[in-house]
Amino acid sequence: MTTAACIQMASGPNVGANLLEAERLIGMAVDKGARLVVLPENFAIMGKEESDKIAVREADGSGPIQDFLAQQAAKHAIWLVGGTVPMAAEADNRIRAACMLYDDQGRLVARYDKIHLFDVSVMDSDESYTESETIESGDQVVVADTPFGKLGLAVCYDLRFPELFRTLLDQGMEILAIPSAFTAITGRAHWETLVRARAIENLCYVLAAGQGGYHVNGRETYGHSMIVDPWGQVMNELANGSGLVCADMDLERLHNIRRTFPCLEHRNIVCKV
Repeated sequence: MTTAACIQMASGPNVGANLLEAERLIGMAVDKGARLVVLPENFAIMGKEESDKIAVREADGSGPIQDFLAQQAAKHAIWLVGGTVPMAAEADNRIRAACMLYDDQGRLVARYDKIHLFDVSVMDSDESYTESETIESGDQVVVADTPFGKLGLAVCYDLRFPELFRTLLDQGMEILAIPSAFTAITGRAHWETLVRARAIENLCYVLAAGQGGYHVNGRETYGHSMIVDPWGQVMNELANGSGLVCADMDLERLHNIRRTFPCLEHRNIVCKV
């Protein structure tokens, strides 16, 4: 058994204040026995303008946000999924939204750059988003070996693209961490359905850590951070506001489900021309 935690925040434009809140919540998770902790997307900054994150972007291996994550992982001897960190991109006016995984000694062991960018107009509202204006898309899928199982990384809008998770599954994924910042509208419509579907169709644990609340830029995020087991059952959930959810992951149970309900072995793609 391994206790995992998903942290939920309502981050603002002040990086220092956000890191202090993340530190407080990480400490609470550790007090509850968590050895694997997942922070939400944009945990370090939700700016007044989308371009605000460009001003605090960091070079690979250097910067206060990366230093914070490494220090917290080492201090508490936990594995830490650092939500997304605004990292330098090829273009000066963009970032890479990088999900960083640190081991219990504070070493960076994996980095996933968000592939699918949220360029949408939300139905029945005046909300629209164009992440591609400030974010440069990644192109590599990532599954990392951990003491708790093979951990796949994805971010927010990726959740809508099941082919990504089949690729992660083919690389051995047993646990999925998906830091997110779903909008209130899309969250109410689709969040739980998508999170549980990814768990069910891949027979894996899903650690879905979200932003949840009102932000200085006027945006409302959905929250409802949750941990879902390989049978699609929600093990723990937090509706909104800052806080965390914890649950015990049991890889023996996961392997038993995959063995006795072998739908992953029954994949049979037939293409007809």
